[in-house]
Amino acid sequence: MRAALNRILGSDPEIEVVGLAPEPHSARQIIKDMNPDVVTLDVEMPGMDGLSFLEKIMRLRPMPVVMCSTLTGRGTEVTIEALRLGAVDCIAKPSGNAADIMRDADLLRRTVKSAARSRVRPGGAPTTPKPAAINGQYRDVIIAIGASTGGVEALFSLIGSLPADCPPVLVVQHMPAAFTGGFAARLNAAAPMTVVEATDGQAVERGHVYIAPGGACHMEMVNSSQPRIKLVPSDPVGGHRPAVDVLFNSVARRGAGAVGAILTGMGQDGAAGLLAMRRAGARTFGQSADTCVVYGMPRAAFEAGAVERQVNLSAMPEAILGACRK
Repeated sequence: MRAALNRILGSDPEIEVVGLAPEPHSARQIIKDMNPDVVTLDVEMPGMDGLSFLEKIMRLRPMPVVMCSTLTGRGTEVTIEALRLGAVDCIAKPSGNAADIMRDADLLRRTVKSAARSRVRPGGAPTTPKPAAINGQYRDVIIAIGASTGGVEALFSLIGSLPADCPPVLVVQHMPAAFTGGFAARLNAAAPMTVVEATDGQAVERGHVYIAPGGACHMEMVNSSQPRIKLVPSDPVGGHRPAVDVLFNSVARRGAGAVGAILTGMGQDGAAGLLAMRRAGARTFGQSADTCVVYGMPRAAFEAGAVERQVNLSAMPEAILGACRK
């Protein structure tokens, strides 16, 4: 596996592989000696598991870490926890024959280069958000949120701070298909609201968060007397499926009955959709640069005129709730 990753990454002239380590002890020494820009980290290793090593890195020598994981079972669960602890992104561990491995090579290289441009803050065990007080005085609104690189950590903080009676929340988070179900389950265990992976035709209800399933479909909201989820099996938009733009454009049809927020992420997905929401009368927010892992998507939205107000991540829950209150 190390040889495969070395070949894939080393084939890009913008990437130099400065060390390969079979386990955390030797990795620690390589990090100390070579001071790399990015570390790729397996979930399961001899001597110390990936989560324990990641926590040490984030506490003692914060740097961009990309988790390399299998897409099933324990690997998925641990990777989601790693993203919550501060890992920048995750990639599927290459598997199968040489053709299968090379098929995903470009994504692997792009993920590592994206990680090198990210902003990492000292961390360790994340704090548990304190939910806002329940007051029940909310307008009939839909909240739409888009995120990418660094979004898992941000969403744990944001969703964990929303009260159980919050208006419904629809979320597009760029991540591999096999991870969104586990992400929804893990977030559900940590948040006051009910968090589920969205299904086609599902009713959109207060007190619920709907995570767009990764991979095969875009997520839209059908605006009727009872808003519902619509999963659309169409081509990627801007290289993404699901795309934040598709969600935001569908929610824009509600006009002033919507609130949009765009969080940390690479690229510009969501900028056009958030602009459509704002022009339709929705309240719109963007995560501030100094609290983003990657100030890409929020920056593109802000420069397009789509963001009504830029907000620190810690202040985002109250900003959204304030826009929802009667």
